[in-house]
Amino acid sequence: MKADPSAQRRLLDLAAVDAELARAEHRRRTMPEQTAVEEAEQALRAASDAVVVAQTNLSDLDRDVAKLDREVEQVRSRETRDQGMLDSGSVSAKQMTELQHELDSLARRRSVLEEDQLEVMERQEAAGTDLEHENQAHEAAKTALEDAVERRDGVLGDIGTTEVRRGEERTTLLAELPADLVELYDRIRAKGSVGAGELTGNRCGACRLEMDRSELRDVQSAADDDVVRCENCGAIVVRGKAA
Repeated sequence: MKADPSAQRRLLDLAAVDAELARAEHRRRTMPEQTAVEEAEQALRAASDAVVVAQTNLSDLDRDVAKLDREVEQVRSRETRDQGMLDSGSVSAKQMTELQHELDSLARRRSVLEEDQLEVMERQEAAGTDLEHENQAHEAAKTALEDAVERRDGVLGDIGTTEVRRGEERTTLLAELPADLVELYDRIRAKGSVGAGELTGNRCGACRLEMDRSELRDVQSAADDDVVRCENCGAIVVRGKAA
């Protein structure tokens, strides 16, 4: 293939643009800021789950306290009723004995319930404190996620700006280069190689490997408008100096 030496040198500009675009794409795929977002999302999910567990625990204890309150109130109501009957003097001696026995039993029952009530209320208070702490942790995790997203989006914005600018440069360069030269260059890149590199001494600028004497002699002796390729990587070897 033949191509004007100046067009071949313009391939170096195209290769530089493509290298920056490749770095931007690699940065997008491997950016630690995205990993930080994913970790923050996981932490927020864990914090949300912890809040649900704490809320459930507190709700269960609230129900237990309410149940004990009702039971204590029922016992006290029966005590009031029985004591009222005793105080009225309108019951027989046998009924008085039975009422006193029931009052003693009710007092013991109320004592047990009030002890249970106190223990559950202490647990309820501790559960409320736990829920408050979990809510605070959730808010902290939410803020951390928002910060991580902001940092990631900032980096993505920079990458996007680079891609747009370099994409525009690439479009301009393609319009200035011979179609067959661009086609060859793109075929080389499609194989995962650098499309073109400058010959520096005896080293290919694309793969950075040194050429042996025979290859170097063939490259250097080729006509200026010959499109020569590196035997190691297949890239177009650009020779000579810029005009």
